[in-house]
Amino acid sequence: MNNIKAFLTFLMIFHLANTDAQGLLEEKTKFTRQDTLRGSITPERQWWDLTYYHLDIKVEPDKKFISGKNTIQYKVLDSNNVMQIDLQAPMRLLKAIQNDKELEIKHEGNAHFITLNERQNIGTTHSIEVYYEGYPREAVRAPWDGGISWKKDKNGNHFIASSCQGLGASVWWPCKDHMYDEVDSMQISVNVPEKLTNVSNGRLRSVEQLGTTKTFHWVVKNPINNYGVNINIGDYVNFSEVYNGEAGKLDMDYYVLSYNLELAKKQFKQAPKMMEAFEHWFGQYPFYTDSFKLVEVPYLGMEHQSSVTYGNKYRYGYLGSDWSGTGWGLKFDFIIIHEAGHEWFANSITNKDIADMWIHESFTSYSENLYLEYYYGKEAGAEYVIGTRKNIKNDKPMIGYYNVNKEGSSDIYFKGSNVLHTLRQLVDDDEKWRRVLRDLNSEFYHQTVTTAQVEDFISTQFGKDLTQFFNQYLRTTKVPTLEFQIKRKKLKYRYANIVDGFDMPIQTNINEKEDWLFPTAEWQTLRKGEKIKSFEVDKDFYIYSKQL
Repeated sequence: MNNIKAFLTFLMIFHLANTDAQGLLEEKTKFTRQDTLRGSITPERQWWDLTYYHLDIKVEPDKKFISGKNTIQYKVLDSNNVMQIDLQAPMRLLKAIQNDKELEIKHEGNAHFITLNERQNIGTTHSIEVYYEGYPREAVRAPWDGGISWKKDKNGNHFIASSCQGLGASVWWPCKDHMYDEVDSMQISVNVPEKLTNVSNGRLRSVEQLGTTKTFHWVVKNPINNYGVNINIGDYVNFSEVYNGEAGKLDMDYYVLSYNLELAKKQFKQAPKMMEAFEHWFGQYPFYTDSFKLVEVPYLGMEHQSSVTYGNKYRYGYLGSDWSGTGWGLKFDFIIIHEAGHEWFANSITNKDIADMWIHESFTSYSENLYLEYYYGKEAGAEYVIGTRKNIKNDKPMIGYYNVNKEGSSDIYFKGSNVLHTLRQLVDDDEKWRRVLRDLNSEFYHQTVTTAQVEDFISTQFGKDLTQFFNQYLRTTKVPTLEFQIKRKKLKYRYANIVDGFDMPIQTNINEKEDWLFPTAEWQTLRKGEKIKSFEVDKDFYIYSKQL
């Protein structure tokens, strides 16, 4: 925390060094002060470290209204007395209280600057209560546009859920809305009409009857990112099981609409299968103390920590379709596998800045073919991920722009998974690759990270400098192209469309025999003792090839 300024300077230098400067300038002109307040570690954020939240709210479904308070506990890291709290309009921050005294608040758009009266001594811990209310932004097409989904189930009961990745948790509750600082633990208390149930993160501590309403108290014991916090309100029924995992017994709970109970009991049998496969590849599930839940919602789904939301309509694939076109995508329920994969990548390992969202989505998309590989074999997993390449756009780099809450291309899904699949080909054996993934989760367990940290860690594990590999695939839209010529017993080849220094070795098939090539930007010649009748690049490598 004390090196935040150095960290910000490093990010700026690192990003400028690896981005087209003119393109960056053009993009920057579109950003506003609100983007900076939302996306950067401001002086009013960096001096205090989150330790605990108690979000205590009332949800009134008929009015589509939320009111309540958030108690924020923090540790003082540096001298300051102005605190930035985020809450997006049309929600209203009403007041802030510390030590029974109301504090001055300066409102600047979605950022609210609270002046603290008490001296903030370095190393001390304090708390502040912020009160708020309003009609939160309604999600029109959740989860992509973010907000609250106010729906009804087919029996006419209220069916409500939050989703706010990217847009930010401050769309419905006041918080320190930046990815770099995760709260260590929290309590979520949600008051709803008595015929409804609220399901949030962590474990249910108690249910309190208050007249014609009930308050559900949920406790989260692990660090959690802001957008991972959720409310899900409906006519839920619950069933559960205990999974014997790497770290012992894991409670797995399922909350579904009452009339979907039998469908869920059948479909959710994939959940323990998911857990077995991902603990094999990534190591232990990161949140044993908080349990694992699947919760039915009125939108497609989202990776809310220990409270993964589900809306895939009890179908296999992605709403019954296969992104890969190979048939393998219909072997599993996309939302169960993909969103639960985020428990490792997004919830345990979390990007410090949304510009590095590829860390969340690329590894999680890649987890889909690892799931297939675990149950159907290596070839099945490879066919699936290669099949998704047709969805890659290469419209802009996968890494976005730092300090303005701007993620990169949607290619962080399909291109990202294919980049990782390509990277895998560069290690000696499959078990070594599994160790890399498991060690990655061990090294950055419950941490926020940068792209640079992930790159350096993988390079160290590989024993190779992968700088240009990552520059090529993360920071440009260029797909390496192997240009080649065949003249009887000679093969001439080189890389085109690459960054300086890119020299990834590739496996090829020459005359139906495997052969490694080590291309660079310079022409090289391979002389064979026989006429070259056939030549192709191994499909596991995400590159193009072109015969001249």
